This record gives sequence, C-alpha cells and structure tokens, in this order.
Amino acid sequence: MTQDQTGAVINVSASSVGAFENGRMVPMPDTAKALDELFNTGDEIQRLSTEARAEAQAPWLRPWTDNERRATLLRWFEHSLIPGLLQTADYARAILSAGPNRPAVVEEWTASRLARQAAVFDRDDPPTLSAIIGESALRFGNQSIMKDQLEHLVDIGDRSTVHIRVVPQGAGLHAGLTGAFVVATLPGGSRLGYLDDQLRGRVVADADEVGDLDLTWESLSAVALPRDQSRDVILRVIDDYT
Repeated sequence: MTQDQTGAVINVSASSVGAFENGRMVPMPDTAKALDELFNTGDEIQRLSTEARAEAQAPWLRPWTDNERRATLLRWFEHSLIPGLLQTADYARAILSAGPNRPAVVEEWTASRLARQAAVFDRDDPPTLSAIIGESALRFGNQSIMKDQLEHLVDIGDRSTVHIRVVPQGAGLHAGLTGAFVVATLPGGSRLGYLDDQLRGRVVADADEVGDLDLTWESLSAVALPRDQSRDVILRVIDDYT
C-alpha cells in the first residue's frame, strides 16, 4: 500500500504517513488506532506511539506525569487557559502553536497531552479532578475552537469525578492571579504540587510549599462559583460563540 493510499484511508496526508514511517512524527492516538485497524496489528501501533510520546516528554515533566497517573485527587487552577487534562486536541494545538514551536513539535506535544489525558481518565479508578478556571480562559481564542472546547468542558464536567468551577470576571483581585498550579494527592495520602512557567515546570514536594498552595486553593474556592452555576456560565459563553 502506498503512502497516498494509506493516508486516504486514515485521513492524513501522504507526507504524514512518510513521517510516521521514518520516525519523524508520532501518530495521534486516533490515527494510531486507525493504523492498527488498517494493518490488523492489534494495539501494537497504539502501544508504540504511546511509549514514543512518553519518551518525547521534556525530562522535567516526566516526574510530574508519573505522579499524575497515580493520583487519587487532582486540584488544578488556571486563570487564562483551560487545564491541560481538559483540553481538546484543537485547543491544545492552537496554544502550542502560539509559541516558537515547529509544526512537528506541536503535533508531538499535542499527542503527548492527549496521551496524558487517557492515562488519567481511562484508568479503572480515575482520580477526582477538581478544576477552578478563570472566566477569561473561556473567552480567549478562535471562535470555532473555543466553542468545541467549551462543549467538551460541559460534557466532561458531567462526569461524577470531574468538578469544574469558574472564577467570574467580577471577582476582582484574587490569589490565583499569581499563577497556575496543580496539587496531587497520591495513594497513601502523600501530596505534591506542580508549577509551570515560560521555560519549564517543577514539582513541589516541600510540605510547607504544598500547604501554601492549599491556602491559595481555599481562597480561590471562596470566590469560584458553585459547580452548577459554573456550568451555566460555560453554556452562556458557548451561546456567545454561536
């Protein structure tokens, strides 16, 4: 089968098929599944692509994603962006494309982000994900991409293990304006934090620093809307994009 024929079946370009073949690009999860189905390879291509994406992660990210996969509770705050575990592929791609990243790198990182989501949500015992998001994050981006992204938030927010709350724009100054963070509770009760910046992220293991993040979380919880009202806000913003 030629690259053109393969690409036509799995809905990618022939050049992408060539990039898969020579190792310059790792197929996205849905593409890897389509390749397995096309070539009757079980889940071999999916398994290999997942391993390749894990290897492609920045070294400073791996310690966090290892713990992210084991967590029983994730508390995630973002002021200006949708949390990574809740992003659609198109939204993730748009965010990653906004920086000085080559298209191939953007695709690798997008696939890696989707693999992280699968590792967390497709577990037999997925963690509770409690997310607090600034309302401004709902209103910033391409209209069609944001509409799909917000519809995804509504859908995934209906899961019993996913709690999404919004800090309204009228909340004024609040503790979250200093930056995004995540706190993970692991089996056995140990807890870690994660902070990200323009260059890299870092895992926070110091108990006092994790305690400071807890205080920030409680402060944000006090100004965030309840879960049902947050859902209503997201639905209203979806209407604005329609």
